[in-house]
Amino acid sequence: MSVVKINVLGVPAGAGPELEARFAARKHSVDQEPGFEGFQLLRPAGSGDRYFVLTTWATEKDFQTWRAKRTPHAPAGPNSPTLSTAADLLEFEIVDLG
Repeated sequence: MSVVKINVLGVPAGAGPELEARFAARKHSVDQEPGFEGFQLLRPAGSGDRYFVLTTWATEKDFQTWRAKRTPHAPAGPNSPTLSTAADLLEFEIVDLG
C-alpha cells in the first residue's frame, strides 16, 4: 500500500519564488530512491502562506529509510535566508477502493 507524506511549509510573503527555484534545482534528487513514486510542490492559491511538499512512497519503510539517510536542507548560499517559517508533516495511506 502506497503512503503519502505532505510537508507543510509556512513561507513569508514574497519568498515563494525563491522557494520554488530551490525546489526546481533539486527536483530529481530523490527520483532514484527505493520506493519513491512521485513528488509535487503545491503553491497556495488565493490567500495563504503555506506550501505543501507532497511525496508518494511504495511503503512506510521506504520513506523511513530515505528520511534516515538524508541531510537537512541548507540555504542556497552563505547569505541566503531559510525560507520556511514552520514545518509540519501530514501522513496518509492510499486507500485501495477495489
